[in-house]
Amino acid sequence: MSTSQKHRDFVAKPIGEKSMKCLEGIGETLGQRLEDQGFDKAYVVLGQFPVLKKDEELFKEWLKDTCQANAKQSNDCHTCLWEWCDAFL
Repeated sequence: MSTSQKHRDFVAKPIGEKSMKCLEGIGETLGQRLEDQGFDKAYVVLGQFPVLKKDEELFKEWLKDTCQANAKQSNDCHTCLWEWCDAFL
């Protein structure tokens, strides 16, 4: 599977204080919607993983409900976070 530069950049380094807009699948519009809901950092979005038991479908549904992400956006974001977890957790 081919990944974007944005995806590779995110997965390559610790999460730190990265904006959630650094996540693959999250751009300006979805980022603003997430921020409006209180999810202003990538680590806050990542925090939904354990809450949702790292379940792919639950996470995608949460992202759809929270910021109106479409299937591709939610899949890209989930994949990005999953790979980051594999690398750093």
